[in-house]
Amino acid sequence: MDFYYLPGSAPCRSVLMTAKALGIELNKKLLNLQAGEHLKPEFLKINPQHTIPTLVDGDFALWESRAIMVYLVEKYGKTDSLFPKCPKKRAVINQRLYFDMGTLYKSFADYYYPQVFAKAPADPELFKKIETAFDFLNTFLEGHEYAAGDSLTVADLALLASVSTFEVASFDFSKYPNVAKWYANLKTVAPGWEENWAGCLEFKKYFS
Repeated sequence: MDFYYLPGSAPCRSVLMTAKALGIELNKKLLNLQAGEHLKPEFLKINPQHTIPTLVDGDFALWESRAIMVYLVEKYGKTDSLFPKCPKKRAVINQRLYFDMGTLYKSFADYYYPQVFAKAPADPELFKKIETAFDFLNTFLEGHEYAAGDSLTVADLALLASVSTFEVASFDFSKYPNVAKWYANLKTVAPGWEENWAGCLEFKKYFS
């Protein structure tokens, strides 16, 4: 499977960790966004939305990281542990995935991207949204070792990619004890953590 990505991208890293958990080797293809490679006709034929990550599995192309993660588990998982078939368990995982996309990771992008890529001043109101997102995540994790249920799922991998990116942005989440405890555990149990962290360090150069 061809996988168009950038190692610094949190959504790309969440897919890489999922593939590692499943024992899948992806044919990784770096896409230079600054050079406009995502706007070339050959890539637009694959993904007209011209976003990363993008997966090509035979004649099937898919983008949006969380959709890719679920697809990989459903098609290639030897068990359903990362995305259980139980409707209630799956519903909670989906909620966490949508929370990551629409609240947690969005708060990172809204606050940090204008500073990093447009040299805009920090917006304290947007920073408050980060704190609110971490408050929610801290609540979700109260009394739980994992983000959605009692074992590692794709929800943990998506959230881990995001939270580790906050770390290299020097966001202090020590005042969120449940998040800090979950994060410390995930760094030891998440498949592909090393590659995820290498990608985080790649992204960190934007904060230098």
